[in-house]
Amino acid sequence: MNVFVAGGSGFVGRSVCRVLVDRGHGVTAASRTPDPSELPADVEAVSVDVTDPDLDDAVAGHDAVVNLVALPSHVQARGRSHESVHADGTRHLVAASERTGVDRFVQLSGLGVDSGVETAYFKAKRRAERIVRESSLEWVIFRPSVIFGDGCAFVPFLERLAPPLVIPLPGGGRTPLQPIWVEDLTPLIADGLAEDRHVGNAYEIGGPERLTLAEIVTRVRDGVVVPIPMALTAVLATLVDPLPWIPVGRDQYRALTLENTTRNDALAAFDVDPDSLRPFSADVPSEGEISAAASSEPVRRERRTDGKRHTSAEPHTDGEPHTRSERPERDSGVRP
Repeated sequence: MNVFVAGGSGFVGRSVCRVLVDRGHGVTAASRTPDPSELPADVEAVSVDVTDPDLDDAVAGHDAVVNLVALPSHVQARGRSHESVHADGTRHLVAASERTGVDRFVQLSGLGVDSGVETAYFKAKRRAERIVRESSLEWVIFRPSVIFGDGCAFVPFLERLAPPLVIPLPGGGRTPLQPIWVEDLTPLIADGLAEDRHVGNAYEIGGPERLTLAEIVTRVRDGVVVPIPMALTAVLATLVDPLPWIPVGRDQYRALTLENTTRNDALAAFDVDPDSLRPFSADVPSEGEISAAASSEPVRRERRTDGKRHTSAEPHTDGEPHTRSERPERDSGVRP
């Protein structure tokens, strides 16, 4: 099968491309500025912007499309919106797929999209799902909880959210989440692409742990959580919303009212044992553990992936990492 992976050089996309190549598929990785050096040698990297309404030439010749293009929910690059990337980008990919004879379309959405919570991220993702469902294509939709791993946007967001020592969190950080490791998610995406039994399904996917925001934050930062009443958070979020360097605005507050955990985790549909999944607490060492391990070398904020330690990447948009000096502005939500 020849597969077009939109967002293929991004955080999730790189892993999806590796899995697809390992399974014998032909893969084209598309993004605005692809870096072939980060992709398997057999992957063709092409420059594509999904906000372009005419994607026929890029999509033609492929049997399936996997749409992973996304702005992290809590950031927004200048000149690009959740509506233009998530909703319009999906519309352009679906239209090109229908015109060029693509059979299957896999859409990466997000947990909570159907919750009714009104943020720019959720609104655009909701519209994108509707576009996919109403198409003539064989479709599969994935709704993961927060995704973690090397190069994710989630951990750097928490580092911005939580100052060291004293950590003020809305509602004391009681919002539950179900983080899933990127390398556990991407084989499921490949299964959804290849197996007919998944067509027409939207799958909620979460990791093996249900953790509160406070429990997650205190893995990233050593400190004491100080609860901020939700009513006060709502007022403060409205006041600071125009300030891009403040990590919590109105959309983040709205997202914190949502339980980001699965109601009907779909792992059984993929014959996956939840106990086989990598827990967030094993992947992300606390600052104390880092300091102890790095006592003989300069201390850096690092995370473990596949038994190795890598420095945390900055948040990215459209699957492309940014350096610290190029950090995108905050926009909405807590999900990457």
